[in-house]
Amino acid sequence: MLRLSGIVSDRLGARPVVVVSALRGMTDALLQSVRLASEGDPDGGMAQLDPQLDRHVSMASEALAGNEKLTIDRAVADARDEIKSLLRIVRAHPGTRLPLQDEIVSYGERLSSLLTAAILRANGLSAHAVDARRCIVTTDEHGQGAPLPGRTREQTRAELLPLVEEGFIPVLGGFIGSAESGATTTLGRGGSDYSAAIFGAALEASEIQIWTDVTGFLTADPRVVPDARPLARLSYSEAAELAFFGAKVLHPKTIQPAIENSIPVRICNSRKPELPGTLINAEAETAAGGVKAIAHKPGVSLVQITSTRMLGAYGFLRALFEVFDRHRTGVDIVTTSEVSVSLSIEDTRRLPAIIADLEELGTVRVSHGNAIVCIVGEGIGGMPGIAARVFGTISDINVVLVSQGASSINLTFVVCEDEVKEAVSRLHSTFFGIAE
Repeated sequence: MLRLSGIVSDRLGARPVVVVSALRGMTDALLQSVRLASEGDPDGGMAQLDPQLDRHVSMASEALAGNEKLTIDRAVADARDEIKSLLRIVRAHPGTRLPLQDEIVSYGERLSSLLTAAILRANGLSAHAVDARRCIVTTDEHGQGAPLPGRTREQTRAELLPLVEEGFIPVLGGFIGSAESGATTTLGRGGSDYSAAIFGAALEASEIQIWTDVTGFLTADPRVVPDARPLARLSYSEAAELAFFGAKVLHPKTIQPAIENSIPVRICNSRKPELPGTLINAEAETAAGGVKAIAHKPGVSLVQITSTRMLGAYGFLRALFEVFDRHRTGVDIVTTSEVSVSLSIEDTRRLPAIIADLEELGTVRVSHGNAIVCIVGEGIGGMPGIAARVFGTISDINVVLVSQGASSINLTFVVCEDEVKEAVSRLHSTFFGIAE
């Protein structure tokens, strides 16, 4: 947060709006408290949450003094009492778990934004905390509310533009919003980046900056390829593919509001603010070797549906995808043959019910423990030899599903999760000339 003060100070001329996430570990602790309360132990839930709440108090003691410190102390004390009451309601009325979970989890971002604004003020900046629930209006689907663009734009501009015009720096928590009824909702885990993009789009910002702990996008995950290179530029499409297929520096939904409003997105390193990071915009540049980066996503399950009813038939795929639509489960990759469809999913919470419905269409086989590998670069779909280099490099690694041609900027395939690191390391060496 002290580094953030310097970052914001250097950008005062751009009239910044600041969006923050919860403190590290806070959201997990809040979710755990709800789980324990729903199992009949609200006191246990509160006990494991107390250390996380205490961190806000200790940070305020280190960075603040006087009324600013007292304000945070009071806010944490109030949050502790309110969460305790909500957890007891969850225990007594299990049907309230989902809506109250959103309410409880929102305290992470709400306290973080209050603390951040106070620390910015203590460092001479005119920061003003704003409850993001007054800005982002969503559907009433708890846990993964979808922002309503018109209402959100209207609310965001009404709440934030007067503050910006008066010289204040609004500070908001990401990830949270409210339904039209006023009930608290959340946008899904990691949604703070997405919130920043939504605010940026509503305010017609000149740039959306995501400050993280890495120097933008890299050519591969540095935990797998320690010598992965930083990327100076990506197109919107390239960044969207990399984010969707495993690059952790950006929430996959962040790009859409930026694309719709032609706003550049810059990924920056908060520990090295002097570096330019990765700029993402509409300009498409082809890399010398075609490939810009390699992403991977473990924890993937494959579902195969086989049915002779597919032969010469129409409407089969519609019926199949209606099953996933009913169960609110996203699909990553799809391949088809004359009598079967194979697809990958990451979210398996509703898989038993999905399988039951799919069995009305045909025979269903499921395999777990897989990983997606995605080779990304503008124009690689039209470059001869890319697929040969990819599969030649991993010729002794079994590839269980391939998706090529659906996009001109990626080649995607699935391998066993145990072999994905080896595959990514070899491919990086092939395309970037760097051994692990």
